[in-house]
Amino acid sequence: MGMMQEFKEFSVKGNVIDLAVGVIIGAAFAKIVDSVVSDLILPLVGAVIGKIDFSNLFIVLGAVPPGTATTLDALKKAGVPVFAYGNFITVAVNFAILAFIIFLMIKQINRLKKEEPAAAAPLAPVEEVVLLREIRDSLRK
Repeated sequence: MGMMQEFKEFSVKGNVIDLAVGVIIGAAFAKIVDSVVSDLILPLVGAVIGKIDFSNLFIVLGAVPPGTATTLDALKKAGVPVFAYGNFITVAVNFAILAFIIFLMIKQINRLKKEEPAAAAPLAPVEEVVLLREIRDSLRK
């Protein structure tokens, strides 16, 4: 079997297609979660803590050229090395929320997959057991 034939069989299997659909949906879902975190959750957390904008939390690690604004974007454009821990906080919160949502989804899917075990019909006794019972009953008579 040629490599192209093997690849064709592999690529049209249901699992591969399901995986591709999952990756596409996951990418779109990640954008939604990113928006929820950066536009809804972090501003609320910042308001509670003291109106902190996490995206602009950084430590300058190099010399700042004269006339450069002290914002993260301006420093990065100027090529100044910065330790942008605020972005890390944002990404970590994104990950935690995404992981929690996926956990809830998997938990729900597993709950839906669990089917009530049907009452198993009693198994017919083995032929030897039936014969032994008949012998027992005939001896009692």
